[in-house]
Amino acid sequence: MTRHEIQILRAVGMAQAAVAAKTGTSERSVRRIEREAPVATSDTAALVRAKGVGRPSIAAPWTERIAQWLAEEDGALPGVELLRRAREAGYRGGKSALYELIRRLRPVERVPLVRFEGAPGEFSQHDFGSVTVRYRSGTTERVPFFASRLKWSRYAHVVVVPDEQEETLIRALLAALEAFGGVPLVTVWDNPKTVVIERRGELIVWNPIFGQVALDYRFAPELCWPRAARQKDYVAYCTSLVACGMDLRCRFHAESPFHL
Repeated sequence: MTRHEIQILRAVGMAQAAVAAKTGTSERSVRRIEREAPVATSDTAALVRAKGVGRPSIAAPWTERIAQWLAEEDGALPGVELLRRAREAGYRGGKSALYELIRRLRPVERVPLVRFEGAPGEFSQHDFGSVTVRYRSGTTERVPFFASRLKWSRYAHVVVVPDEQEETLIRALLAALEAFGGVPLVTVWDNPKTVVIERRGELIVWNPIFGQVALDYRFAPELCWPRAARQKDYVAYCTSLVACGMDLRCRFHAESPFHL
């Protein structure tokens, strides 16, 4: 999906340097991918076979050693020094592979939290959530919902759903796009199995059904990184708004509109 995202962002005129920074790729890769035919399949396995994606880097066995050196110096060691130490310790690979490993392992400088808005129609957030409602009989029920929110305008669309399965997610997403009146450039998600099956290092194995929808409707999906609290908060905020907005002091009849 990174190739698809690069093609989408370049199609709307985003600069190559900006696309490279956003997707974590090089400008050279951006130039190559935008010359390729549009991505037509979300099958990660097929992509791996066709492009050789996912092969372990020659620098991968040095991950623990590099991480240890960085930790000893609070991440302040320059890349050239780390390369020197690695070669003295027996590293025989190229410097580009090692520098890429260092980039991923080096602690990211913390910056003040700034509200991220984006441009109109650029970003939307989507997630499942749930609330507990109480009926007049005294019983309670967990009611799941799917919430979608445009980042710039904060317009929200919420639909009660029967479950959190693939078909439910796709139907709820398409209903949100219809309510939005169009398709955002980028959709932001947490990491549900209905969207992403697993991560293999930096390789994301997308759910093929969701992936095909992204290709067909021409939006770029983005995921929160695991344990990245600030990214997850942006998406979770969407569902928390819905939960907080419901007056849970109300009591509902057993035959309620929540029963789908």
